[in-house]
Order: sequence, then structure tokens, then C-alpha cells
Amino acid sequence: MSQAPVKITPNGQDELPCPAPVAEVPRVDSEVLPRAQRRRFAAEYKRRILHEADHCTQLGQLGALLRREGLYSSHLTTWRRQRERGTLSHPQRGPLAVAPAVQELARVQRENQRLKKRLEQAETIIAVQKKLCDLLGLASADSQKADSR
Repeated sequence: MSQAPVKITPNGQDELPCPAPVAEVPRVDSEVLPRAQRRRFAAEYKRRILHEADHCTQLGQLGALLRREGLYSSHLTTWRRQRERGTLSHPQRGPLAVAPAVQELARVQRENQRLKKRLEQAETIIAVQKKLCDLLGLASADSQKADSR
């Protein structure tokens, strides 16, 4: 068992053992790494890989191709389906474009709903005003027009 070195003072008395020097611990960078991005493959690359995969005849050739390129078998499955449908190039991401006529129709329908609601509110207000006039015994505009004829 090793002991820490003991310091001897000039007057001959032992002092407490000196602590052993501590190695400095390297600091770890705690910065968050950027989020990984989805890989995108060009249509020409997909065609080339599919062509090579179609010509793999010996046992293990297809697996070697996939390992060499860093691909999964699901890539080949998806790309083969896309090739059959004729949509091998990667599709545009994001919302689909809407025709201007469809946008206009949706706008008009929203406005129609808004106006129907306002009409319903106005009719309710008029009905309440008529009932209030009848309760208070006031002449309403309808009854005044009928009297003037």
C-alpha cells in the first residue's frame, strides 16, 4: 500500500500528507449537434443502383452492393415501385398546389357562411325588437306603414 508523501517542516515535525497532484480532466464540448438530415438520392443514382441490383445473380452480390452503397433493401423495394409507376425522381415535399378556381370557391363558401350567420343575427335582433315594441306598447315601423296606407 502506497502512502501519500509526508512533508517535513524545518523544525523536524511531520505535516499532514500532501495530496497527490490531480490530472486535469479534459472538458467535454456540451454543444448540441445539428439535427441529422434525410438523405436524398438523385433519379440517375437510383436508376444506376437498380440496374446494378437487377444484374446481381450470384449469392451475396446484392448484399455486398447494399453494404457498399450504405443502402437498405427497403430502398430498392421503394425505388422499384417508383420505377414501375414512372415517379423515380424524388417528389416535391410540402403542401400540394391548389388550383386558383378551388381557392376562389373556398373563399366564396367561407364568405357565404359568414353572411348567413350575420343575416341570422340580424333577423334575431329584429324579432326581439318587435317583441319589445309589443310589450312596451310602442308602434313599430311595420305598424306605422300599415296605418299610413
